[in-house]
Formats: sequence, C-alpha cells, structure tokens
Amino acid sequence: MATVYKEFIVEADAAHVWDALRDFSAVHTRLAPGFLAGCTIDAEGARILTFANGLVAREVLVGIDDAHRRLAYTVTGGQAAHHHATAQVFEEGAGRSRFVWITDVLPDAMAAYIGPMMEQGGAAMKATLEGRTVSAAA
Repeated sequence: MATVYKEFIVEADAAHVWDALRDFSAVHTRLAPGFLAGCTIDAEGARILTFANGLVAREVLVGIDDAHRRLAYTVTGGQAAHHHATAQVFEEGAGRSRFVWITDVLPDAMAAYIGPMMEQGGAAMKATLEGRTVSAAA
C-alpha cells in the first residue's frame, strides 16, 4: 500500500482551521475553493466532490474526532481498490497551525496521481485558510 503524506503550516489559529476542516459538506467553500468546483451530499450522507479539473469523487466520512482535531474519510467507487485518508490540525503557537493530510491507497500506482492532487489541494486549503484568493486548479 502506498502512503501519500502532505504537511503544511497555516498562518491561522488551529480552532479556525479545524472548524473549516470538520465542516464536511462545505469543503468546496470553506476549505478548498478553486481546487474544488462543487460538493453535494448523497442520500447515504457521502459527499460527491467535483474538482476543478473535472474529476468527480465520492467520499464517505469515517469519523470526526474533535478532541484531536482529526477527520477520516474514504473514497468509494473510484479506480482505487482501497483509499483511506485522514486530515489533522495541530497548534503551532498563537495564530499558527500545522495541517497533516495522509492518504493510504491501493494499488500503489495510484499514489502518482493522488500525490499531485493533494499538493494542489493543500495549496488551495492553505491560501483559503489564510484568507488569500485562490485561482482554479488546472
């Protein structure tokens, strides 16, 4: 199984970053606008994401851990035989946070596709959380 690990510093309070991350149905407006073009919730509660590049993915919430500021989800129905991801927010001092995003995926070759997507998503999240304008991802 391949693991893709992305970590970045956000110049924003951890409580603010966590509030945006845990809002599962508003990821396209509160966390990664520009990278995500839309989000709808299906009858089972999964979010259907439309990415700026046209990709569509169905993500199922696995859990939200408020005490540890950690969210887990899985992608279902796509090309991956297995996909599990977590995102977690850590305090890094006043007005500063560390965002850690980890995805495990099978087959291993999917990491070559998911890694750059996570890099683009991370840049969009950082900019949004810091109050900067984000342009659409290619």
